[in-house]
Amino acid sequence: MVTKEQIVRWLELTADVLAENKDYLTQLDAAIGDADHGTNMDRGFRKVAEKLPTVADKDVGNILKTVGMTLISSVGGASGPLYGTFFQRGGMAADAKEELSDEDLIVMLQGAVDGVQARGRAQPGDKTMIDALLPAMAALKAGVADGKGSLGAMEDAVAAAEQGMKDTIPLQARKGRASYLGERSIGHQDPGATSSHLILNALLTALKE
Repeated sequence: MVTKEQIVRWLELTADVLAENKDYLTQLDAAIGDADHGTNMDRGFRKVAEKLPTVADKDVGNILKTVGMTLISSVGGASGPLYGTFFQRGGMAADAKEELSDEDLIVMLQGAVDGVQARGRAQPGDKTMIDALLPAMAALKAGVADGKGSLGAMEDAVAAAEQGMKDTIPLQARKGRASYLGERSIGHQDPGATSSHLILNALLTALKE
């Protein structure tokens, strides 16, 4: 069971971890993108952290939808609409929930990932955040099916996201600014897959606390 307090904590931890990794994400993006991913994500989640106290008493869906709208309005580049959609669609899937069962957690994250895929139209292997998110979802579902509960299944999901993130290194980008580089995009870790891993790991940290 995931409590509303853990969801709020997840978002606070995400703001912290993106601030800590701002320069790292920007370095990754400098290699194959606009060199603004770290700055954009940090700015967006600073705004989210400011907003959280005003919605912390609302239901999970409401909290997540507020996060999504905040990101869409405050983050530049492609990552604003994509992560904004992630949280908005996750919020829609968790509508009116005060807490999330293992199944609810799957439905919420699946809604979020489906939203990203619909918006960005990326497929596995395109060298995007989808390459971290899809393996994470598969591992989460398998973990819950194996009776590991939200925490154990989330540990598996984060490990799968990390592997998916690393697996973007040898790929040639087929989406976004990185795709313009052609073969020069090979050999670099995708910044979006990296921030996706960081965000999922923040959720795991919140569940462990």
